[in-house]
Amino acid sequence: MSQDVMRLGLPEPPGAAPGQQITREDMLRAQDRLRVLRTRASGRRLRLLWLLAGPGVLVMLGENDGPSMVSYATTGATYGIGFFVPFILLTFLMAFIVQEMTVRLGAATHRGHAELIFQRFGPFWGYFAMADLVFGNVLTLVTEFIAIQAGGLYFGIPAALSVAFGVLVVIASLALRRYATWERVAMGLAAFNLLFVPAALYAHPSGAALARAIATWGPLPRALGTGFVTLILANIGATVTPWMIFFQQSAVVDKGLTRADLRQGRIDTAMGALIAAIAAIATVVAAAPLFAAHVDVSQFASGADFASALRPMLGETGATLFALGFIEAGLVATMTISTSSSYALAETLRTHHSLNLDFARGRLFYGAAVVSALVAGGIVLIPGAPLLAMTLTVNVIATLLMAPALLFLLLLVNDREIMGTLANSWRGNLAGGTIVVGISLVGALYGVITVFPGLLGK
Repeated sequence: MSQDVMRLGLPEPPGAAPGQQITREDMLRAQDRLRVLRTRASGRRLRLLWLLAGPGVLVMLGENDGPSMVSYATTGATYGIGFFVPFILLTFLMAFIVQEMTVRLGAATHRGHAELIFQRFGPFWGYFAMADLVFGNVLTLVTEFIAIQAGGLYFGIPAALSVAFGVLVVIASLALRRYATWERVAMGLAAFNLLFVPAALYAHPSGAALARAIATWGPLPRALGTGFVTLILANIGATVTPWMIFFQQSAVVDKGLTRADLRQGRIDTAMGALIAAIAAIATVVAAAPLFAAHVDVSQFASGADFASALRPMLGETGATLFALGFIEAGLVATMTISTSSSYALAETLRTHHSLNLDFARGRLFYGAAVVSALVAGGIVLIPGAPLLAMTLTVNVIATLLMAPALLFLLLLVNDREIMGTLANSWRGNLAGGTIVVGISLVGALYGVITVFPGLLGK
């Protein structure tokens, strides 16, 4: 790599050999880095945060995806405003703890998560982690197209047309061939996740009830049966999933963040968690009128049924915002999750992996995202598929897959050989370990009630 690029503080690209020829990918990242260094030198803090923000906001709002918003809507419709409002805040605190470790890992190593697992633990565990990710990502991508289809159905758009639109959005975003542009487009689209906030206002929620729920964690549902535990798992899976670790670490590397940028990386992640938590709670609040009206949402076929059922309660505008929110949730997630799969696959195969690549060098990287979107979209169009059940189940599966992903993360952030002074403190290990144990215990409980369905009741 040339001295000019090295002076910008740009990390050596993954797999680069000494003296390797400068590529388009290197130069684009170097341009972004130069802009960051000049802004830091000028002391413009807000401008610096704007330049460095992105991976954290995207990973959090990307996780406010189709199945997540269905989980939140089902929660509000089933239990109203109560226990789950502060519980959702807790899950986003968990998400911040996990993703902050991810930011540190990416800034310290300049390597993607899949690549690091292969390097530190060997092929067996590398392929195990990849299988964990791919299985979860394929299922989740299917549900993103379910959300896009559901939102479209509310407006009378044929399912095939909605799915085709989702695939085209993925292809168009990849055609930008520029990480910085892709990121800003995705962030602009992700901002519409906040459509659920005005939708919630149309439900005329009680501010006192919200404050009481947050302050007292109540009221607790009377029946703590299988449905309650399933929604606990679904809400955890709506905020903490394996793809988030792989995506944000690779995005941090692709963006060129270094140790000097950690403060902004943490603020970026915290902002994303806060915005996503607001949208999630707004979805619960918007769907709460269905709880008051004793509507049985277990019979709903898709997210479109929520918007239709809420029309008499929220009005045409509120229900329209709700349906548009589902479309946005699915679109942003198809972009981020398909890219997460591309990063991980290319890192595993030790080939080029960046959104700054040209098409010739990035055939596998871009192709993996397009193929995964096409396959997921095709599955959604299968006649008679149980779409709502699939959507809720995916979040449960994501929670069950999270424990091994977190263990890999904890092992890596405690590896002082690669982390140096950025290795986890005992407080970080306590927080991370508590999350692993908590998720494992809830997953074990779900396994028990699945085998013995009458143990806790319905």
